[in-house]
Amino acid sequence: MSTVLSGVRPTGDMHLGNYLGAFKSWVTDQESYDSYYCIVDLHALAEDFEPKELRERIVNTAIVLLSVGLDPEKCTLFIQSSVPEHAQLTWFLSCITGFGELNRMTQFKDKSKNNESTKVGLFTYPVLMAADILLYQADRVPVGEDQKQHLELTRDLAIRFNSRFGATFKVPEPAIPTVGARIMDLQDPSAKMSKSTKDSSGVIYVLDTPSTVEKKIKRAVTDSESEVYYDPAKKPGVSNLLELLGASTGEDPKQLGEKYTNYGSLKKDCAEAVNSLLAPVKDRANALYDDRGAVKEILRLGAQKAHEKASSTFALATSRMGISIDEFT
Repeated sequence: MSTVLSGVRPTGDMHLGNYLGAFKSWVTDQESYDSYYCIVDLHALAEDFEPKELRERIVNTAIVLLSVGLDPEKCTLFIQSSVPEHAQLTWFLSCITGFGELNRMTQFKDKSKNNESTKVGLFTYPVLMAADILLYQADRVPVGEDQKQHLELTRDLAIRFNSRFGATFKVPEPAIPTVGARIMDLQDPSAKMSKSTKDSSGVIYVLDTPSTVEKKIKRAVTDSESEVYYDPAKKPGVSNLLELLGASTGEDPKQLGEKYTNYGSLKKDCAEAVNSLLAPVKDRANALYDDRGAVKEILRLGAQKAHEKASSTFALATSRMGISIDEFT
């Protein structure tokens, strides 16, 4: 069975873009792949954080992932920092990564622009991501377009390591989701829906109440016209609503655009579809919030399973590089 790995940062409340663009495919993949899903808390340390809040968000993220359908009997769900090999392999890979390679990463350029307090951890973020992937010998890595450049670096590092030290890592392939891959902000349809946005009025969170979902969609930006059709370039706001409706119902956004004659009915149906999609997720989340001990036990067992795989890969990598401690004891 091929291996798939993906992760999510616990840096904010999970939103509809996370669910439709990533989590739904994770649930599907767990049926066909040896699946590893990681709450990447080490990545969250690269930006400002509060320890108490981070701790809470880690548990909340796990609850959402279990609520959308991840099954610990079918996949391995764990917290990144619970497996020390992630940080350890990062140092090994850092020693074969060029400064220029990391300096070319567009995500680092965007986040560090005009910011003198940018952390070194943000600069080396792609190396930690490479370690996350290579430790589990992943064949397939679901990523968004904004992470594709990081995965290319992962592939380069795997090839470089294997060429210099001998066959050690699989070279992973990216899996870019299509439908629902880019759910945009309801108030700014030129920007992706994001956990880190300062204005939450354009973001639908997975655990928002039905009335909140309805209110946010009702207030979604459209345009001064009245005709409904799918054209992201000319009608980004309307097209975003059609994308959202299509991703929630499994229908084609372009065909959906032909069914409506006004924005009001489109928004009404979109809100109903989103609430219908999220209702069972919220029910499961409420049950899990009442049993956090069970959630923590799932994460503990997941870390044990992940460690077995990661430690085996790490031992092979250290041996290949000539510093395996076993050879000197």
